[in-house]
Amino acid sequence: MHPVSPEQSKALFARLLAYTNQYRIGLLFAILGMLLYAGIDAFFFSQIQTFIDEGLTQKNYDLLFTMGLALPVVFIARGIANFIATYSLNWVGTNVVCALRQQVFNHLMKVPVSFHDQTSTGDLIAKITYDIEQVQAASSRALMTLVREGAFVLGLLIVMFYHSWQLSLVFVLIGPIVGLVVSYVSKRFRTVSRRIQKAMGNVTSSSEQMLNGHKVVVMSGAQQLEANRFSEINNQTRQQQMKLVSTKAISVSVIQVIASLALASVLLFASSPEFLSTLTTGTFTMVLTCMMTLLRPLKLLTTVNADFQRGLAACSSVFNLLDEDVEQDKGKTQLQRVKGHIALKDVHFTYAGKQDPALSNINLDIAAGTTVALVGKSGSGKSTIASLLTRFYDFERGQILIDGQSIKDVTLESLRAQFALVSQHVILFNDTIANNIAYGIEEKVTREQIQAAAEAAYVTDFVKDLPDGLDTHIGENGMSLSGGQRQRITIARAILRNAPILILDEATSALDTESERRIQQAIDELSLNKTVIVVAHRLSTIEKADNIVVLNQGKIVEQGTHAQLLDSQGVYRQIYDLQFAGGA
Repeated sequence: MHPVSPEQSKALFARLLAYTNQYRIGLLFAILGMLLYAGIDAFFFSQIQTFIDEGLTQKNYDLLFTMGLALPVVFIARGIANFIATYSLNWVGTNVVCALRQQVFNHLMKVPVSFHDQTSTGDLIAKITYDIEQVQAASSRALMTLVREGAFVLGLLIVMFYHSWQLSLVFVLIGPIVGLVVSYVSKRFRTVSRRIQKAMGNVTSSSEQMLNGHKVVVMSGAQQLEANRFSEINNQTRQQQMKLVSTKAISVSVIQVIASLALASVLLFASSPEFLSTLTTGTFTMVLTCMMTLLRPLKLLTTVNADFQRGLAACSSVFNLLDEDVEQDKGKTQLQRVKGHIALKDVHFTYAGKQDPALSNINLDIAAGTTVALVGKSGSGKSTIASLLTRFYDFERGQILIDGQSIKDVTLESLRAQFALVSQHVILFNDTIANNIAYGIEEKVTREQIQAAAEAAYVTDFVKDLPDGLDTHIGENGMSLSGGQRQRITIARAILRNAPILILDEATSALDTESERRIQQAIDELSLNKTVIVVAHRLSTIEKADNIVVLNQGKIVEQGTHAQLLDSQGVYRQIYDLQFAGGA
């Protein structure tokens, strides 16, 4: 991954700063608090000369008494300033991060399906969690150190120059050298930070892969293989973290050595009897104390650069994601409830990054209220047709019409409202059974309608044995339920949705024979007066379809009823004989 250039850093910081516009008052309070905090510290150091020369040397007891009374007040003011600065800046930072995280989450729901196909889920989760946390470091802790310590350094330099510009000038000469060191370190931090982000994405992806495929890993005896793979990724992350640590440690040491050389030069310069005679004890002590005190803020300003650069690298990663194009929704027409007549005319589609088309010159007419089955080998284009109908992907050539209306002329929301999908890949949410059935339309349906859908899909058969009935929480993706029970919930969801077009992608594949029979009855009832598109692998489930379309290598090779296709002795007959010969 390429490092962020200084020009990009400025643009990224400006873009990040734009998120603080609505929190300007908080940011203003934070900056004022930091400046007040730094100002109080600088004022405290400026009084050292007065304290020594007038209070101690000249035995001014009234001055010492006044300083004694003022000291607690000064530190109370310092504590209030610190609280205002810390609270205000973190309030702004957490609000910015919250807004940014919400924007990323919302954006990921708007990008095309093809983007999710090509991007690791682990990488996306790492951006939402780890990368945005690094932005938090840039927007709060790093900014606080830059402003507060920067103001403190400036205040100390002003105090030093006011009392002895000759001694102070020697110390200031180290500024350009420190600047060169910081510049080099910044580039190094940017490079390593981006490598760490990539490594963290790999850690998340590898962990997710193992957790999702845990049963396969265990059954394959591949625990050591996965452990070795993760160990390599984990070690790469450790190495990058250590590079960051070593860069930070070396830079701090170099800065301190440079500062110590400057301090040594001051002492050598001050050792001249002629010059020493012009200094009071208080002035010399004050300047020397300021110089020694400067080492700590200079160190902090150098180390905070790591957080700042890591935050900017994270900003780059997050903003690149936010700059991804969203789904094209140029349709103007709001599609009302359709009858369900679907026509595909010369449709051609190729997946991104592929050479061979997934579909080529597809012409298909599906009458409203009929059931059409799509069959063929894996990769023949069956599921692709279903995905094009819902515009998960956009075809390059041809037309797809619903009730004579081009699907590219209607809004995505109104188009997808015409479909209900029941897939072999069941997706449930960490919520109650009732809310899963009514997912997306909770406010539009009654409890009685949810109950009726559950009964129609035979969900109530197993729900009656659960302690909270339909209000039972089912865990992530319904982990507490069997495959058949999970599938029944998705069918109940489709029944409740009552869309005019139903897509069944091997909907009963996860069910036992008894459940399949009962679910098939529910599907038959669900299919009444609806257009049904069945993506089938088992031919026994589609024998009653009005039209069976056989695909091979993205083309329609034959179509007809079950009986007609058997008589034609074509591809369908070959698939049928293979399946039933295997069953026999």
